Order: sequence, then structure tokens, then C-alpha cells
Amino acid sequence: MERRLIQTEESREDLVYEPKIRPKMLSDYIGQEKLKEMLSIYIEAAKKRKQSLDHCLFYGPPGLGKTTISNIIANELGVNCKITSGPAIEKPGEMAAILNSLSEGDVLFVDEIHRLNRQVEEVLYPAMEDFAIDVLLGKESSTRSLRLELPHFTLIGATTRAGLLSAPLRDRFGIISKLEFYKKEELTKIVLRSAKVLSVPIEEDGAKSIAMRSRGTPRLANRLLRRIRDFADVKYEGVITKDVAEESLDLLNVDKLGLDQNDRAYLTAIVDKYSGGPVGLETLAVSLGEDSGTVEDMIEPYLLLQGLIDRTKRGRVATESAYRHLGLVQ
Repeated sequence: MERRLIQTEESREDLVYEPKIRPKMLSDYIGQEKLKEMLSIYIEAAKKRKQSLDHCLFYGPPGLGKTTISNIIANELGVNCKITSGPAIEKPGEMAAILNSLSEGDVLFVDEIHRLNRQVEEVLYPAMEDFAIDVLLGKESSTRSLRLELPHFTLIGATTRAGLLSAPLRDRFGIISKLEFYKKEELTKIVLRSAKVLSVPIEEDGAKSIAMRSRGTPRLANRLLRRIRDFADVKYEGVITKDVAEESLDLLNVDKLGLDQNDRAYLTAIVDKYSGGPVGLETLAVSLGEDSGTVEDMIEPYLLLQGLIDRTKRGRVATESAYRHLGLVQ
């Protein structure tokens, strides 16, 4: 399996461990039940007709399993999966070369697809619809167009910001699905499964404690599991119990809602600097020393899910729940 570019959000350690703990088939995948049911039908239908699967677009916050699902689709179809990302492809010729390297039925996964530039994006239009690309040969007056036929393939796009996709590109996807945050019960199962794969001794109550503070995100749950394993090995007896997990999470500055230092800094900024809001995104991002896209994609989705902030026309507002969580009201 070729990996042209690995996701930039993942740490170096994630790249070592995630291939081990990622499920390979739909039957092993935990959570996203509705999506799994639909995908199983689409995949079975494509295999029955001996055709490539329709192009898929998955969107949602980071860490919910978009890359994992893409690899599972390729495994279920019995084909190769080539991985790249929007920012990595700068020229139309680079996209054409990638498309031309695909074999019949292959999956091409493009992460952060909303960051493709327009010239590269236009190469995808005929490729997705007609499985062909137009190549320009010669220069100036002697320029001529040559249509190059492509094998039938499945393009899987992933994005954290679906609203930034152009309408022509979005409309060419036959399957569009949003990945939802995971329930605590699902995350507990994921933590127990990952612990088993990594040979980490853990009790179910310990797994539940990790799940409760994982922000509904499998990637974070697995990352916390590895960190707590370190604490368990060095400070405790090697087994992750409820007490070990909670003490370790407190040391990692992850509170009982799963908020970390960045989340609390965000809430504190709204409450202390801007009297609870409303405050604009750009202003808030500057006060935090963060990019507005990072704030919008990485911090706000979970705070909105927990009801700690509201987005209004005038800006962001801290809710009563935020004041209560920060210990400012009873």
C-alpha cells in the first residue's frame, strides 16, 4: 500500500502505533453504525456488479476515522489504497501522474481535499465522471489536447471543512457522509481493543475513565491510552485501573469533560477578556495565539457538542455550563 503523504495532524508516535490498532475490516470497526451499514451495502453491490465503488466524501472533526474507513473500503473491495493530501499536490501534472498510476478498482484517498487548488481540482472533474484526463501536448500554436483513459477507480475525499469544497467537486461524489463524535460506550470498546492489540493490561473501569475524557474521538482515546500506559509502567504496577487512569489524566491536564489546556484557555478568554462574549472568531484566535482555522476545526466542535459555547451572528458566547465548568458559578 502506497502512502504518498501521511496526515500532518498525527504525531510521529501515532504513525508507529496507528497501523497496528486500526481495524482492517468493517466487522472490526467500532462506532458509526449507520455509516457502516450503508457502506456494507454499497460495497457488496459494487462487488456484485464487478464495478468500482462510487466516489465517497467523508467530513467531520479530526480523529474520527476518515483515513481508517478509507483503508477498510479498499480492504473490503480487495484493492490497493493510495494516500495523498490536498496541500501535497501543487500542480495539475502531479494529480494526473497519480491518477495514471492507479490500477482497475483502486482507491485514491485525498485527505484535506478542500485544500486542493483550483487547477488541480479541475483535473479531477473528467477523471471522476468519465475516468479520463485531458493532457496538453506541445507549446503555444502547436498545442493539442490528448484524452488519456483511466482505469475505473474510487476517489475518497476527507475534509474537516466541507463548506470550503467547491460545488462542482462536491456534486461529483456519489456517497457523502458525516462522521459523528463517538459515544462513551463505543470509545470504551475502542480503548479495550487497542489495549489488547498493544498488550497493555487494563481494567474495564480504567478504559471507561479514558473514554470519558477522550472528547468523543478515537484518535485521542488511543493517544491517552499510550500516555497512561507510561504512567502505569513507571509509577504504578503496570495495570491501568480506574484510579491509575484518573490520576494520570489529571497530571496530563485533561479534565473530567475531556477539556485540555487549549480548551480551558479558549473558555477563559471569552469569560475573562470579553465578559462572556459575543466575540468574533478572528479576535478570539489572535488572543489565543492560534490560527482561526485551528480554533474552528480543533477546539470549537467539542465545546459546541458539550454546550459550553454558542455561535451567534455577533460572535462566540460562553454558556452557563461553561461558567459552571470553570467553577465561576454554583
